[in-house]
Amino acid sequence: MELINRLRQKLSDEHLMFAYRGEVTGDNSVGLLTLLEREMEFSDFSLLGRKRLFMFVLENLQNITRHGVTKSEAITSLVVYNKTADGYTVSTGNALRKSEVKGLKNNLEKINSLEPDKIREVYRTMLQDSNIGSKGGAGLGLMEMARKTGNKLDYDFLPIDDKYSYFILSKTVDAGGKGISHPDGSHTSFDTKKVAQLERMMKSNSIFFIWAGPLTHAISKELLNFSETTMREAELEQNLHKRVFATLIELLQNVAQHSPGFEAEQNHGIPLAMIRRTPASFIITSGNLIRTSEADLLIQKLDMVNRYDEEGLKKLLKVALMGQDMSMVSTGYMGLLEMARRSGGRLTYKFDEVNEEFSYYTITVRVRAKGLKAH
Repeated sequence: MELINRLRQKLSDEHLMFAYRGEVTGDNSVGLLTLLEREMEFSDFSLLGRKRLFMFVLENLQNITRHGVTKSEAITSLVVYNKTADGYTVSTGNALRKSEVKGLKNNLEKINSLEPDKIREVYRTMLQDSNIGSKGGAGLGLMEMARKTGNKLDYDFLPIDDKYSYFILSKTVDAGGKGISHPDGSHTSFDTKKVAQLERMMKSNSIFFIWAGPLTHAISKELLNFSETTMREAELEQNLHKRVFATLIELLQNVAQHSPGFEAEQNHGIPLAMIRRTPASFIITSGNLIRTSEADLLIQKLDMVNRYDEEGLKKLLKVALMGQDMSMVSTGYMGLLEMARRSGGRLTYKFDEVNEEFSYYTITVRVRAKGLKAH
């Protein structure tokens, strides 16, 4: 659980809302964009602000799918959303060949040197070029990003090895749709070191994605859709795919069920959902604020579920479903039973006291590939 504590601190300090580390594709790009759209339903962003932010995300993801290099699971793409007082910051990272760095850097330097009116003029000229206009390209996409947000693009290149570099591109957009940057580089939401640290943290702990924020029905639905799309593209063993998906559903419902309300979560502990992927399993974690008065009963349920093996859980679930002992089917019990049965292992949990009224409840479930038993 030490990882969860470190993550919660980082998420809070850097106002991180979402992070995905993996291959960016045409299909899961839709989910990445829709997830941001659903979260913004809680914000006071203007329609113009939303359009410009979505455009930046879409162009950026398209550039990654067209021009990024996925060497392996060890070196893959990154998509990060931050929500701060300034607005929303979207940062992406992807590997590219070192031979491409010079040309891309020249393009970015040129774009950042142009005034807004000049950017529009150069953009129109590029569109009129039959070669660029018909085929598109990274330069055109970058120019479109700068043109719509009306300001500079934040970026950096980090060395990977003698053949590849990691390209980080970022943009902060305020509620009115204006891009935020500062000529001297100070007081900006973009920090290469923090993005790179997050990527390393996710890599070393096999983290597939993290969500930190409200878990409404709409947001939970998009997280499920995104997870399902990405796992389907990974061509997982079908039974594993289904069990991971079903377990994630139960965990998200578990968070919603115990939520003390949006205001309390914002003040004392926002919900967290995370999936880690190892060669033999998926490790799914959720965290959420809970009233301390509910903790003792929940611990009793968790301990009861953890006392049974797989066959015992099946019998217990059958009894509960048939209504033979309805005293056991109290709120949340069925979900815990189902999680334990599908994972075939224990439910690992922890309660951290926040204050006299609230505690932070974390639960982790490991779903193993077929044929691998829990130790």
